[in-house]
Amino acid sequence: VPSGVCGCCCGAFRPRYKRLVDNIFPEDPEDGLVKANMEKLTFYALSAPEKLDRIGAYLSERLSRDVARHRYGYVCIAMEALDQLLMACHCQSINLFVESFLKMVRKLLESDKPNLQILGTNSKMKFITYEDLLVDHQTSICSKCNFNAGNFLSTESFWIRMAGIKGLQGVVRKTVNDELQANIWDPQHMDKIVPSLLFNLQPGEGNQTWISPPLCFLLEGKEKESPAELTERCFRELLGRAAYGNIKNAVTPVLMHLDNHSLWEGKTFAVRCFKIIMYSIQSQHSHLVIQQLLGHLDANSKTSATVRAGIVEVLLEAAAIAASGSVGPTVLEVFNTLLRQLKLSVDYELTGSYDCTTMGTKTIKEHEERQLQEAVIMTIGSFANTLPTYQRSEVMLFIMGKIPIPGMHPTLQPTGTYGLFMEICRNCTRTRLLPDTTFFVNTDSASIVSFLDPLLSFALLEDAHIRLLVLEILVSLIDRHDNLPKFSTISIISDISVLKLKMEKCSRQDNLFMKKHAQQLYRHIYLSCKEQSSMQPHFEMLYTLLALISMELANEEVVVDLIRLALALQDLALASEETLPVYNRCAVHALSAAYLNLICQLTTVPTFCQHVHEVIEVRQKDCPFLLPEDIFIEDPKIPEVLEKPEGEVLFQQAKVTEVLGGSGFNTERLATPYIPQFTDEDRLSKRKSIGETISLQVEVESRNTEEITFEALKNAIVDTVGMEEQERARRRQVVEKFQKAPFEEIAAHCGARATMLQSKLSQIFEITIRPPPSPSGTITAGYGQTQSRSVPVYEMKFPDLCVY
Repeated sequence: VPSGVCGCCCGAFRPRYKRLVDNIFPEDPEDGLVKANMEKLTFYALSAPEKLDRIGAYLSERLSRDVARHRYGYVCIAMEALDQLLMACHCQSINLFVESFLKMVRKLLESDKPNLQILGTNSKMKFITYEDLLVDHQTSICSKCNFNAGNFLSTESFWIRMAGIKGLQGVVRKTVNDELQANIWDPQHMDKIVPSLLFNLQPGEGNQTWISPPLCFLLEGKEKESPAELTERCFRELLGRAAYGNIKNAVTPVLMHLDNHSLWEGKTFAVRCFKIIMYSIQSQHSHLVIQQLLGHLDANSKTSATVRAGIVEVLLEAAAIAASGSVGPTVLEVFNTLLRQLKLSVDYELTGSYDCTTMGTKTIKEHEERQLQEAVIMTIGSFANTLPTYQRSEVMLFIMGKIPIPGMHPTLQPTGTYGLFMEICRNCTRTRLLPDTTFFVNTDSASIVSFLDPLLSFALLEDAHIRLLVLEILVSLIDRHDNLPKFSTISIISDISVLKLKMEKCSRQDNLFMKKHAQQLYRHIYLSCKEQSSMQPHFEMLYTLLALISMELANEEVVVDLIRLALALQDLALASEETLPVYNRCAVHALSAAYLNLICQLTTVPTFCQHVHEVIEVRQKDCPFLLPEDIFIEDPKIPEVLEKPEGEVLFQQAKVTEVLGGSGFNTERLATPYIPQFTDEDRLSKRKSIGETISLQVEVESRNTEEITFEALKNAIVDTVGMEEQERARRRQVVEKFQKAPFEEIAAHCGARATMLQSKLSQIFEITIRPPPSPSGTITAGYGQTQSRSVPVYEMKFPDLCVY
C-alpha cells in the first residue's frame, strides 16, 4: 500500500482538535497564521470547551518541538494562536489551558535567544497568571547588562530589558486587582519586583534613549521610550494601585535598596524615587510613607551624617508634596523624631564621635553634622507648613517645650542646642507656621505663658545670635497684616502714609493679652537695649517689634506705656552708671527718636508731632549721630567720645505729658518714668551672678536712699530663704497640732475663733444700724452731748411709695 494512502487513511482517524491545530500552520512560516483555519479552531474551542485543555497541550507539544528544531517562525505562530484562544475563551476549564500556556511561556523565557525571551514576555502580558518562577525570570531579564564599547547597552540587552519591564507591567496589571490570583503585595514578591524597577531607574545603568529594534525583535508598542521612562511608568502604576495596607510592603524594598547601594548620600536619586512615590500613591496614604521614613531615620541614628542628611532631605521633599493634614494622626511624633535627631547631631558634634554598631567608635565631621542640622530645621518648617491651622499653635508650643531651660543645662553651648532650637522656631514662623490666625489671641493663657516665658528667657542670653533669633520670632508672630517688610530698616519717616500700613482696631482679645503680658514684653525690650553685644540687626528688630506692637496690639493705655518706654530708653542711653559703648548709646538714642517719630504720627496729635520733629531737626543740625541715618549704616558716624546730650536735643517727658494730656491721654501715667521690674526669670536667664541681680533690684527699689554694704547684700540673699523656712515651719506646726492635739483642745480653739468672729459681726451690724428721721431732732444726753435713738433697721417705718 502506498505510503501516501496510508498517511491519508491515518490522518482521517486523528482527533479533530489536532487536525484543526495542524491546519493553522502554513507550509511557509513567513506566510503567518492561517486566519480562516484559526477561526475554525476558535469556533471548535468555544463549541467544545472540554477540549480546550487538549488543544493547549498539543500546541505546547508542537512549540517545544519547534524550539528544539530552531523553527522560530512556527514558534511565533503557536504563541499567536495561544493568545487568540486565551482572549476568546472564558469557560471553567480555562485554568487547565492556562497551565499549558505557562509551560510554553516558561520555555521561551528559559531560552538563550533574546527574541524568544521577548516573545514570551509579550505573550505573558496579554493574559497572565502569577507564579514565582515567571517573576524571577522577568526580574532577571530587567537586569540584563551587556554593554558595548561606549558603555551603552547593546541592542539585544536594551530590548531584553524593555521586554522584562513590560513583563513586570503585565504582572501588575493582571494580578494586582485579581482576588483569585496570588497576592502580589506579599513581601516575597515586592522584594523582587521593586528592586528590579529601581535598578532600571538608577542613572548610569544603561538607561540611554530609544534604540531602533532589529527585525528579529518582535516587541509590541510603538512608543519610543527608554528603559528608565518605561520603568517609571510601571512603578507609578504599581504604586497607584496600592491600598492602605500595602503601602509598607511597597516602600520597604525602596528603603532597603537605597541602603544596600549607598544611594542616600547622593540625595538626587533617593529624592526622585520618593517624589514618584508621593505623587503616585493616594493622597490619604501619604502619612504612611512619611512615618516609614521617620522610622528608617531612627533606625539609622548611628550611621554617617551624610546618610541621615539624605533621609532628612527626602523627608523635606515628601512633606512639601504631601497634602495639607496628611502627616497623619501622630503629628507630634513627627516633630519629636526630628527634634530627637537634631539633639543627637548636636551631641555627636560636641563629643566628636559616636558608637557605630558595625564599625565601633567613629569620628564625626563637623561640617557634615552642620549640614544635617540645617536639613532637619528646614524639614521641620516644611512639615509645619502642611499642618491644618488648629495644630500649628500646638506644634509651636511643643517645640518650645523641648528647648532646654537656660541655666539648667550649663554644659550646652549657646550656639549649640539653644541656637538650633531658636533656628527651628524662626524657620517655622518664616514658613508661616501660624498663617491666617493669631497665636497670642487664639491660644489659651496657660499656653501663652508656657510659650512666652521660655522664649523671652532666651532674649536675655549672652549670645547675640540667639537674642536676634528671639526678636525675629516675636515680630513674625505679632505681624498679622504683613507690615513687617515695611520696617526692615530704621529711619526717620516724615510722612508714614507712604508706607501704606494696614491697621485694625484693637480687639478685646488683644486688650486682654496686653493687659497680662505687656510689662513682660516692655521689660525685655528695655533689657535688650542694655546688652553691650547688641548690633545694628538687634536694634532694627527692636524698632520693628515696637512698631508692630503699636499697630497690632495697641490701645490708648499701651500707647502711653510705649511712649514711656521710648523715653526710658533715652534715659538709659544717658545714664552714666551704664557701661554701654559709644555706639550702643548712640544706637539707643536713634532707636528712641525713630520710634517716637512713628508713634507721634500714629497718635495724630499735632503738638506731640511738633515737639518730636523739633528735637529731630535740632539733632540733624547739631548731633546727627543720635539719629538712625548716621548710625545704622555700614560705616557708622559716631564720635570717639560721646558728651552727655542736654537741652533741645532730648525729648522732654514733661513736654510730652503736657501735649498728650491736652488730647485726653492719662497725664498721671505719662508723668511716671518707666522702670522695668526685674524677676527671677532674669536671674536664671542671665549670666549675671545672684549678687549682681539683687544689687540691681536694690538700686531700683531703694533709689539710692541707703548705702549698700556687704551685710545688706548678705541679708538680701538670705531674707527670702529665711521667710520661706518660717512659713514652712508654721504650716508644719498647724498640721501637727490638728493631728496630735486632743479633740477638746481643737474644739476650744475653734470655739474661741467662732466667738471672736461673732463679736466682730455684732460690731459690724451695730455700725450699720441707723436711726430713723425724727421730727424732734436729736435727744440731749447728759453733759450736753447728743445721743441718737438706736432703732433696728427692720423696725423702721418706710412710706408706702418706698415699699414694693
